[in-house]
Amino acid sequence: MKSVGEVMAIGRTCEEAIRKAIRSVDPSNLGVNETKALMSIDIDTELQTPSDQRMFAIANAMHNGYSAEKVWELTKIDRWFLYRLKGLSNFSKDMGALMKEHSVDSVPIRTFRRAKELGFSDRQLALFWDSNEAHVRRVRVDAGIMPVVKQIDTVAAEFPAFTNYLYTTYNGAQHDIHFNDQGVMVLGSGVYRIGSSVEFDWCSVRAIRTLRANGHKTVMVNLTSSPFNPETVSTDYDEADRLYFENITQETILDIYELERSSGVIISMGGQVPNNIALPLYRSNVKIYGTSPEMIDTAENRYKFSRMLDRLGVDQPQWKELTSTEEAKEFCQRVKYPVLVRPSYVLSGAAMNTVYSEHDLHNYLDQAAAVSKEYPVVITKYIENAKEIEMDAVANNGKMIGHFISEHVENAGVHSGDATLILPPQDLDPETIRKIEDATRKIGDALNVTGPYNIQFIAKDNDIKVIECNVRAARSFPFVSKVMGLDLIEMATKAMTGIPVREYPPLNIPADYVGVKVPQFSFSRLSGADPVMGVEMASTGEVACFGRTKYEAYIKGLVSTGFKLPKKNILLSIGSFKDKMEMLPAVQSLHKLGYKLFATAGTADFFEEHGIPVQFLEALGDEHQRQEYSLTHALANNLIDLYINLPSSNKFRRPANYMSKGYRTR
Repeated sequence: MKSVGEVMAIGRTCEEAIRKAIRSVDPSNLGVNETKALMSIDIDTELQTPSDQRMFAIANAMHNGYSAEKVWELTKIDRWFLYRLKGLSNFSKDMGALMKEHSVDSVPIRTFRRAKELGFSDRQLALFWDSNEAHVRRVRVDAGIMPVVKQIDTVAAEFPAFTNYLYTTYNGAQHDIHFNDQGVMVLGSGVYRIGSSVEFDWCSVRAIRTLRANGHKTVMVNLTSSPFNPETVSTDYDEADRLYFENITQETILDIYELERSSGVIISMGGQVPNNIALPLYRSNVKIYGTSPEMIDTAENRYKFSRMLDRLGVDQPQWKELTSTEEAKEFCQRVKYPVLVRPSYVLSGAAMNTVYSEHDLHNYLDQAAAVSKEYPVVITKYIENAKEIEMDAVANNGKMIGHFISEHVENAGVHSGDATLILPPQDLDPETIRKIEDATRKIGDALNVTGPYNIQFIAKDNDIKVIECNVRAARSFPFVSKVMGLDLIEMATKAMTGIPVREYPPLNIPADYVGVKVPQFSFSRLSGADPVMGVEMASTGEVACFGRTKYEAYIKGLVSTGFKLPKKNILLSIGSFKDKMEMLPAVQSLHKLGYKLFATAGTADFFEEHGIPVQFLEALGDEHQRQEYSLTHALANNLIDLYINLPSSNKFRRPANYMSKGYRTR
């Protein structure tokens, strides 16, 4: 198994359900459409080779005139599905032709209705008709083309079903339910994948339970996996008064909001996906509980947030949005390397990365992006050897009423979702903590936050800088709430919905009580994956453990992820001289503990010079290796219990077609 998540969509036809599911996997997907990124690849090869892009390869083939029979010959996918996909492809072509004759205002209602029955979204229809989603929706509503709500039969028609397990469809004539509750809507995280997982599911469920405990009717909207899958509790139809198994999109949420005549929507519990539609919903007159979407936009918009921090006197790393390689080069020379590069348009899956030299900057931009006014690149000064700190807080009308500070084990530069968190912090100076709390209060007040918010800081020599602020629950909220025994989501939900909530008193935490969150990775299941952490999230899970010290809690967490303590043999391969010096005390400790140490060429020489006996192993690919000195032999025969490999300081993304010896050993 290689997948790291899933979605489940429900419709009354195959076409409707499959388009819903594909849109749920990624907000950028509009449905079963041809994809330009695959156009340069040989279609036959792409069809014959199963991959996560196969559905789009089929769409490309059908767009280019392949029949369902020809696609079947290449894929052996059941013809029943292929003929339905071919029907969608043909309808898309017809819609393209129709655009030449009609605008969105004059399109035949029968054609409009058929498009919705086949699962086409308003957003995609807007592209067909060279319009925008709001205009398409207005025309659709005026024409009376609205979805109906259907119940899911959980008893196989043995007797009438009365569950609150619901979905919307355009392939029906009447609703299965009545809309009298006017409940509070809570939006889940949508797709279950890296970066959007059970942490947000926990937040959604805690919000639902808090609302129900205080007498509110609730409407849960989510689409992750089946209600009988224990991964997600929010899709259990016993949790909320009504559960809609639907996409987290502007169109769907507006439809449900209007049908339910909801009293308001909570968008801050499901991560970034609901946050992205906060402003469009607000502009469509949806009542949003908690922080104003305009303030959420201030936090999300790099320019607005930067100006706000300057006004508050809160420091931030230097950054600039640039539209040419020359501008990028000049900015990097001014702020000095290393820098963090974040292209707005990327190729081959490349994304933001840390760059250490001008040569690397040119290589990276050539590989990753076309820098122009249309596709600018954001470059931020990267501060080395700085500690990253996580602040999870709750505010009520701008006043902070609850907060917890977590300390990252890894230095800044590792995605917060991949970082090891320690709570309470063990190595932070009281002055650093005071500055972080002061900055958090200022930001919460300036944004007039009501509900949860998360701020990531970097600290070096007691100077703090703000990396980013998320005006929503973060993936660390469940961890800090459980470790500290105080439910921040319950506090946030009460604050957002006007339920009385008190500021919590300072907690007296015993000195011998530490919680540590450790990430779980799936590198071993993915052939060719490079197990190196960076600014893109890669972990697929996490565990949390308690201990009397941070070391005890951390080793418990590591073992819980499947890490095995080494019995005898440890292999070392350390890139830079600086890293070797930092590792020296740890390697001396390993030697004193009786471990047999092996190392590659440069690493072996360094530790031998410092009086640590190390057995040299020749690098992979070296000719005429003697067995006792062969790294290939040692790895192939599982003679190494633990491999400590630190790449060189030049950590910019390894080109896909280049495999270094270090990468191959990892």
